Amino acid sequence: MPEVTREMVVEALSKVNDPELHRDLISLGMIRNIAVSDGAVKFTLALTTMACPLKGKMQEDCKAAVMRIPGVREVTIDLTADTPRNARPASGKKVGDIVLQDMLPTVKNAIAVASGKGGVGKSTVSANIAAALAMEGARVGLLDADIYGPSIPVMMGVTEQPEITDSEEIIPIRKFGIELMSIGFVIPEEQSVIWRGPMVAKMLQQFLSGVKWGELDYLIVDLPPGTGDAQLTLTQSVPLAGGLIVSTPQAVALADVRRGITMFRKVDVPILGVVENMSTFVCPRCGHEEHIFAYGGARNEAEKLGVPFLGEIPIDLSIREGGDSGVPVVVAHPDSPAGLAFRKLARDAAAAVSVSNLTARKAERREPARTSKELPMVK
Repeated sequence: MPEVTREMVVEALSKVNDPELHRDLISLGMIRNIAVSDGAVKFTLALTTMACPLKGKMQEDCKAAVMRIPGVREVTIDLTADTPRNARPASGKKVGDIVLQDMLPTVKNAIAVASGKGGVGKSTVSANIAAALAMEGARVGLLDADIYGPSIPVMMGVTEQPEITDSEEIIPIRKFGIELMSIGFVIPEEQSVIWRGPMVAKMLQQFLSGVKWGELDYLIVDLPPGTGDAQLTLTQSVPLAGGLIVSTPQAVALADVRRGITMFRKVDVPILGVVENMSTFVCPRCGHEEHIFAYGGARNEAEKLGVPFLGEIPIDLSIREGGDSGVPVVVAHPDSPAGLAFRKLARDAAAAVSVSNLTARKAERREPARTSKELPMVK
């Protein structure tokens, strides 16, 4: 049998494409630490996110490609993640009428979860995708940006107040592997926040720049409903990696989806997709499916507006119980239909961020598509 060389392994893996980025793994720099010894091949596959929905397929494709090399008798693949930083314009760049700042230099990707109206389950979606990403191994934060009606303290079961460092930085509260911050952590539960817009903006900026977030792959920002001061402050203060819009199927919610999409487009924030919450109810006793709030409206609206549709979340008692008890359903019941739906949504959102970042970098550099022979140095 011929001797297996590192060059042969590189050539084989240069024919394996990332199914979402549509480029080969070698040119993307995702293959590292190749070692060959007596027909045994070992290397590291560095994903763009540990929440990659197709990592199983990528592993299988890599193994199959290398096993086709004559003389290879076994293949070992180590998985890791090297989540790329958001490729949007840096601090000081102007987008429309907004001059961007970056108050989150240690956060790779900030994802805004928005809705055009209240009551669609936006905070539930935010809490569960944050928990799902953390369960996949990502470093995650969750910022409750709803100053007037914070929901995250109850949904995450947090009653304590955050600590303050000697340099007056707020230390976020950590739970379920997530760094958490909310106005609800620092004011009594029964106290109302009666502030004008400038005060809301100031508090949000404090939560961005004055919190010791640390190195995060993703910061999920649970926005208040609508398109007001909080949304404008966020888009001016942070180069968002993308926006996720939550809706329910009925027409009154879908009308507000259009406003949310228009808002993100106006400030040049990539739209990761639309998710339909409370999509359907399946009776746990008889299995009958009922579309209480109609069905498919969010999918149809997303198609009309030319944005991705990321999935449907069912009506499930366990979701409500999880929100009330302070344990998100993806933590309490990860393999339930609701838990699986949220986990899929989190993986698809993370994948959409990776695709958006690569697309932005290619557009900025105007880089031509590479061939498998134009291989960068492999670590």
